[in-house]
Amino acid sequence: MSEMQSVRLDSWIWAVRLFKTRSAAAAACRAGHVRVNGTPAKAGQRIGPDDEIRMRVGGLEKIVVVTRIVGKRVGAGVAAECMIDRSPPPPPKEILASVPRRDRGAGRPTKRERRELDKLRGLGT
Repeated sequence: MSEMQSVRLDSWIWAVRLFKTRSAAAAACRAGHVRVNGTPAKAGQRIGPDDEIRMRVGGLEKIVVVTRIVGKRVGAGVAAECMIDRSPPPPPKEILASVPRRDRGAGRPTKRERRELDKLRGLGT
């Protein structure tokens, strides 16, 4: 079996399980959420070993360095061998819990609620 030298970006980030589908990987590239070696990348860009890929996945930044090229989706153990994960640690749960969230299905905020939110954000007078 001959070793590949390069592969499409969207195909590789899908193959190593960073995205659930290849179309989701391509959509992230189109939206500008994926950078290769510091420059915005298109889905069809060819990547090879030692390329650094930065992406936003689920609101968190992932930074990986390509160590091995794979063209087809692989298991989690093999996927871990194909990259070096240099992502910063996720924020503590206390910080995530302190961000106020509106209940799903609660509808639009009332005028009073909007004023209270503006005060909290420091936008009110």
